[in-house]
Amino acid sequence: MFGAREWEGVECSNTNGRVIKLDLRDTRNRESAEWHLNASLFTPFQQLESLDLSWNNIAGCVENEGLERLSRLNNLKLLFLDHNYFNNNNFLSLGGLSSLRILSLAGNGLNGSIDIKGVDSLSNLEELDMSANAIDNLVVPKDLRGLRKLNTLRLGGSGIPMIDGSKVLQSIGSLPSLKTLYLLFTNFKGTVVNQEFHNFTNLEELILVESDLHVSQLLQSISSFTSLKYLSMQYCVLKGALHGQGLCQLVHLQELYIRDNDLRDSLPWCLANMTSLQVLNVASNQLTGNFPPSLCELVLLRELYIDNNDLRGSLPLCLANLTSLRVLDVSYNQLTENISSSPLMHLTSMEKLILSNNHFQIPISLEPLFNLSKLKTFIGDNGGIYAETESHYNSLTPKFQLTSISLSGYGDGGTFPKFLYHQHNLKNAVLSHLNLSGEFPNWLPENNTDLKKLLLANNSLFGSFRMPIHCLQKLATLDVSNNFFQGHIPVEIGTYLPGLMHLNLSRNAFNGSIPSSFADMKMLKSLDISYNQLTGAIPERMAMGCFSLEILALSNNSLQGRIFSKKFNLTNLKRLQLDGNKFTGEIPESLSKCYLLGGLYLSDNHLSGKIPRWMGSLLALQDIIMPNNNLEGPIPNEFCQLDCLKVLDLSNNSIFGTLPCCLSPGSIEQVHLSKNKIEGQLESIIHYNPYLVTLDLSYNRLQGSIPNWIDRLPQLSYLLLANNYIEGEIPVQLCQLKEVRLIDLSHNNLSGHIPPCLVNTALSEGSYDAVAPTWDHASAPALSYFPPNGSPMGKEETVQFTTKNMPYYYRGRILTSMSGVDLSCNKLTGEIPTQIGYLTRIRALNLSHNNLTGTIPTTFSNLKQVESLDLSYNLLHGKIPPQLIVLTTLAVFRVAYNNLSGKIPDKVAQFSTFEEDSYEGNPFLCGQPLSKSCDDNGLTTVTTEAYTENEEGDSLIDMDSFLITFTVSYGIVIIGIIGVLYVNPYWRRRWFYLIEVCMTSCYYFVADNLILKRFYRGRV
Repeated sequence: MFGAREWEGVECSNTNGRVIKLDLRDTRNRESAEWHLNASLFTPFQQLESLDLSWNNIAGCVENEGLERLSRLNNLKLLFLDHNYFNNNNFLSLGGLSSLRILSLAGNGLNGSIDIKGVDSLSNLEELDMSANAIDNLVVPKDLRGLRKLNTLRLGGSGIPMIDGSKVLQSIGSLPSLKTLYLLFTNFKGTVVNQEFHNFTNLEELILVESDLHVSQLLQSISSFTSLKYLSMQYCVLKGALHGQGLCQLVHLQELYIRDNDLRDSLPWCLANMTSLQVLNVASNQLTGNFPPSLCELVLLRELYIDNNDLRGSLPLCLANLTSLRVLDVSYNQLTENISSSPLMHLTSMEKLILSNNHFQIPISLEPLFNLSKLKTFIGDNGGIYAETESHYNSLTPKFQLTSISLSGYGDGGTFPKFLYHQHNLKNAVLSHLNLSGEFPNWLPENNTDLKKLLLANNSLFGSFRMPIHCLQKLATLDVSNNFFQGHIPVEIGTYLPGLMHLNLSRNAFNGSIPSSFADMKMLKSLDISYNQLTGAIPERMAMGCFSLEILALSNNSLQGRIFSKKFNLTNLKRLQLDGNKFTGEIPESLSKCYLLGGLYLSDNHLSGKIPRWMGSLLALQDIIMPNNNLEGPIPNEFCQLDCLKVLDLSNNSIFGTLPCCLSPGSIEQVHLSKNKIEGQLESIIHYNPYLVTLDLSYNRLQGSIPNWIDRLPQLSYLLLANNYIEGEIPVQLCQLKEVRLIDLSHNNLSGHIPPCLVNTALSEGSYDAVAPTWDHASAPALSYFPPNGSPMGKEETVQFTTKNMPYYYRGRILTSMSGVDLSCNKLTGEIPTQIGYLTRIRALNLSHNNLTGTIPTTFSNLKQVESLDLSYNLLHGKIPPQLIVLTTLAVFRVAYNNLSGKIPDKVAQFSTFEEDSYEGNPFLCGQPLSKSCDDNGLTTVTTEAYTENEEGDSLIDMDSFLITFTVSYGIVIIGIIGVLYVNPYWRRRWFYLIEVCMTSCYYFVADNLILKRFYRGRV
C-alpha cells in the first residue's frame, strides 16, 4: 500500500499513490502572453480523475497534440478548461473523452451556433458549463443518442451577445435527463410556443439571470415544466404584474426567486395553489398594496423575502398559520403596526426576523417575541422603537438566545433593555441612535465572549470608558461615537481589545493623550478618535505598531507637535485625517511611503514649509485637502502625475508662483486655491475637463481674461474668480455652462455688457437634481472599512460666497440650494438685461459698483427666491419698479448712489424693513423712509420744515463758526512763523532780507508807475 503524497495542486490516491488530481488553475500570470497547450504531457497520468487548467491564457493546442490526446485517460471524470481561449474546434475535439462527467468551458472563445452533436459520444457527461461565451444558439439534434445522462447545463454570460433563449429552450428539449438549466444574459425573442416544451418532463431547476423577457410570456411558456422544483429569475427586467395562471400551475415548485425585477401591483391570489412552496423571494420589485393574504396558505413555507417593495398596512393575522416559517424579511416597505398585536409572536419556528425600515412600533424590551425560542437574528432598524412605561416583562425571561440584534434608529431613550442581560451567544449587537442612557455596558461583552461587533453610536452614554474585566480576543468592531464619555481613553485599551479591526471613539469628550497601547491592536484597520479634546502628540509607538491601519482620523482635537517622526510604519494608510488640530512643522516625508494613500486631510493646522514634491508619486491620491495653514512656495510640477486626483484644496495658504500648465487631471472635480498669491494668466489655467464642478481661484493675483473656451468645463457648477486682476468682457461661452449655480467675478477689471444669455444656465428655472457635493467618494475603497453607523469620514465641500453684504460659507445640502451671481466692483457698462430677471433660482444678485445705465428691469419681480439684491453705485435712472414688493424673501435691497427718481415702493412686506441707507445718494427719490415726500404725481417736494430752516439762515454757511475758525487758524499760522524765525537765526536773516528786497521793489514800482504818471498827467 502506498501512502498518499501531497504537493501543491497535486492529489494522489490513498491506495496506489498514483496521481488522481492536478489543480493547475491560475498558475500562469494572467497578464502574460497567450500560449498553446501540449495535451500529450498528461497522458502518463493514467489514473488521473480531475484536471483543472482554467485561467491560464491557453489559446489552443499545439499541432497534433490537441485535447483529443486526453481520450487516453480512461479515468478522467472532471475537466475544467474555463477562462482560456479555446474555440469551437477545441470543443469538438473533446468528443472522445467518454469517461467525462463534468466539463467546464466557461469564458472561452466559443461563438455563434454550436452543434452539440460533436460531443454526442460523451455518454457519461452529467454537467456541461459553456457560460460566458459568445454562443447565440445551441443546436441539439432530435435524434441525439449520447448525452443521455446530462442533467446540468449552463449557457450565457456577462459581456457577450445575448443568446436566443426561445431557440435554446426549443432545442434542448430533447435532452431527456436535463434537470438543471442556467440561462444567463438571455434574450427571449419572438413568441415562445408551449408545445415546444413538452419534453422538459424532468427539469427541476431553471435559473434565469439578467435575461430580457416579459413575465406573462415566460410564465405561460414554462407552465408545462411540471417537475420544476426550483425557479430563479433575478435581474431579468421582468415587467408587469404576475397575472395569469402560468406560474401557479407549477404546483411542485419548492423554491421561487423573482427578486430585483420590475414587478408591479400585488402578488396573485393563485399563489395559494403552490402548496409545495418552501422558499419565496420577491424582494426588490415594486409590489404595492397590502401584505398578500394568499401567502398564508403556504403552510410549508420556510423562508419568505418580500423586502424592498411598497407594501402597506399591517401583517395579516393569518400569517400565524405559517408555523414552519424560519426566515421572514419585510424590510424597506411601508408596513405599520405595533408588533405587540401582530401575528409574529405565534411564529414559533422563526430563526431570522427582519422588520427594519418600516413603520412598525417595536418595544425595546422585545417582550412580544419572548416565546420564539429558536430566534437567532432580529433586525428592527429605523422603526418606531419605544420604551414601555409599565410592563410585566421585568418578571419574564426570553426563551431565545440571539446571535445578532440590530435596533438602531429613532429610539426615545431609556436604559438598556433587560433581556440583553440574559443573552450569552451574541456575535453582533447594534444599538445605535436610540438615545440610551447610562454608563458603558461592560457586562454585554463580558456575558457574550463570542461578540464580534458592538455598535452603540449616537446614544446618551456618559461617564468614563471602562475596560472589561477580561481580554476580548474576538471583538473586531467597536463604535461608541457621538456619546458623552469623558476622561482619558484607557491607557490599556490595546491590551484588552487586541483583536479590534475597527474602533470609533469620535464625538465624545475624551481628554488627555492618545494611548500608545493602540500599537497592540495588530489587526486594526480603522481608528477614529476625532472630535474630542485630546492633547499631546501622536505616539511614536502607535505609528510603528499599527502597521495594518488603513484609516486614521484624529481630526478636531488639540493635538500638537510634528505629525510623524522618522519612525513610521503606517505604510498601508488609505485615508489620513488630521485636520482641525495644532500640528506644526512641515508635512512629514515619512508619508511618502504610503503608496495606497487616497485621502490626505491636513486643513486648519499650523503647518509650514513647501508642498513636498514626493506627493506627486502617491498615485492613489484622490483628495488633497490642506487649507488654512502656512504652506508656501509653488505647487510642484509632480502633481501632474496624479491622474486619480479629484479634490485639490490649498486655499488660505501662502502659495505663490504660477500653476503648472499640466495641472488638469481628467478626473478632478474640485479645485480650491483661493486666498493665496498665485499669479499668471487665467487663460493658461483653464483646460478641458469633463468632471470639474468647482473652480475657486478667488483672492489671488491672476491676470488676463476669462477665455472663450470656458465652455470646456461642462459640469462646472461653482465659478469663483473674485478679487483678481481679470479684465476683458464676460464671454458668452459662459452661458454654455448648463450646470453653473454660483458665479462670483467681483472685484476685477471686467468691462463690457452683462451677457443676457445667462438665462440659459441652471440659474434659471430648469431641471437639475443637485446632490450634496462632498469629499467622501463612494469609489474610495477605504470607506468600506468604517462601520455603517460610524461617523462620516468624508468632508463636505465648502464654498465662500458673499450675500447680504456678508461672506458666508456654504456646504452640503445648503450649498446645493444656493445660487447667485456677483459681478460687483468691475467696470461693466450698458443696461441690465431684462433676461436677468428670469434667473429665478438665484438667492443673491450683486451688480453694484459698476457703470450700468438704464432702468431697473421690471422682470426682477420674477426673482421669487432672491434674498439679497444690490444695484448700488451705478448710473441707473428711472423709478424703482413697484412690482418688486412681491419679493417676499428679500432681506437686503440696495439701490443707493444712482440717479433714480420718483416714489419708493410702498412699505409693505419686505420693503417695510429697508431703511434710508438702501436708497441714499438718489436726490430725486421720495417717500418713506426718506425725509422727502412726494406730490400727487410722485415727484419730489420740499417739506415745510426744510423751507423754514432755509429762511432762518442767509446762506448755507454758519457765519459765527466760520469767523471763529478763520481767526484761530490765522493766529496759529502767525505764531508758527514767529516761532520758526526765533529758533533758526539763518532763516530769520533770510526772512528779513526778503522783506527788505520786497519793500525796495514795491517802492520803486510805485514811484516809477504811479507817482510819475500822476505828475505827468497833472502837467498836461
